[in-house]
Amino acid sequence: MQAQPDPQLNLKRAMAQVRAAAAQGAQIVCLQELFRSQYFCRTEDTAHFRLAEPIPGPTTDVLGQLAADLQIVLIVPVFEQRAPGLYHNSAVVFDADGARLGLYRKMHIPDDPAYYEKFYFAPGDLGFRSYATRYGTIGVLICWDQWFPEAARLTALTGANILFYPSAIGWHQHEPPEVAHAQHEAWELVQRSHAVTNGVYVAAVNRVGREHDVTFWGASFVAAPNGQLLARAAHDAEAVLLATCDLTAVATMRQNWPFLRDRRIDVYDALTARFLDHGP
Repeated sequence: MQAQPDPQLNLKRAMAQVRAAAAQGAQIVCLQELFRSQYFCRTEDTAHFRLAEPIPGPTTDVLGQLAADLQIVLIVPVFEQRAPGLYHNSAVVFDADGARLGLYRKMHIPDDPAYYEKFYFAPGDLGFRSYATRYGTIGVLICWDQWFPEAARLTALTGANILFYPSAIGWHQHEPPEVAHAQHEAWELVQRSHAVTNGVYVAAVNRVGREHDVTFWGASFVAAPNGQLLARAAHDAEAVLLATCDLTAVATMRQNWPFLRDRRIDVYDALTARFLDHGP
């Protein structure tokens, strides 16, 4: 989707897109990161905290009911106000009966030009989880999480067969075309690698459109456990992107490429260190 300045309009348009997806046979539907607003983290402005809401709250109330009405699993990103002065970049998972299965809070929080998320969001504290839905066991990670193999691995180890990455990522207007192209390629490549190394499906859901000095590059996609693309949306147009995921392929890929079997968990303790100093 391309976000508009009016949150109510974005909610209304998102609901229409969810209905369109369900009408085309979608069983699990994921919305983009912070879908109710334009991407406000381009600047540090306390006025934007007014966009936050509790969970449960207005957005989750209406979309939980929508999931029940359509009999779909629905992943709903929310700018969560957990307590006065405490906010998270979160996503709620609703099962096909409208029950709230779980809440994920973004674990990795960026602080880059036009992505000043540390000003707004506390890091997640719920860990990496999976959710056994009516249509399959899924995991949810959010945007900046997509660059970290540890997040994908730990979520897959909890049982997820599909990893969803609601996102908001794009090009700065001053970047040369070759740099922009390389950034998009890296973004897709690293997530497809998560599919391969964990034997899971990966679905990345990005926004489109120009918002001030950032053009979001869209190109939402679904990758199979062998890393192959099942579907990819355009860079510059809204879309309902559909892909069929044969969950039996997860076991097949893990049997043929047994990366989980051959992990050396006895020698990975150093991963918890910030840096390994090997001396001069």
